[in-house]
Amino acid sequence: MHFSSTAFPAGGAIPAKYTCQGTNVSPPLDIGDVPAGTKSLAVIVDDPDAPDPAAPQTTWVHWVIYNLPPTKTLAEGISAHDLAGSLDGQNDWKVTGYRGPCPPIGKHRYFYKLYALDSVLPDLHKPTKAALEKAMKGHILAKAECMGVYKKS
Repeated sequence: MHFSSTAFPAGGAIPAKYTCQGTNVSPPLDIGDVPAGTKSLAVIVDDPDAPDPAAPQTTWVHWVIYNLPPTKTLAEGISAHDLAGSLDGQNDWKVTGYRGPCPPIGKHRYFYKLYALDSVLPDLHKPTKAALEKAMKGHILAKAECMGVYKKS
């Protein structure tokens, strides 16, 4: 499976538009080679460099969305409300939806992780990343990720 963004190259700088210094919308994401038998997709975006990449203390979760239909793209600014059956999880701001990079110090890495699942998950009532990962266990057909970096200007 393949996961990338037309907004930034693999390992490249995430444009400010997709961060707290811009419009804070999710970047466009391209999906390829989804395995046969995929019933739904899930996306988790996190930052393992929080709060300081020189001394990381936690992985900060920016987006949890699941039960996405198998598709080839996720449009810029997509939300669970845009795709029938899709559901939001809770990010580390304790809200749903995408919250872009906003590192307090230094250049952070942001991992956009895509999961192909063999089922549509039940409504988990705004799960955290950990709760979604637990629910996906045993249902993951494939995983792909892309990574971008961001440092506040």
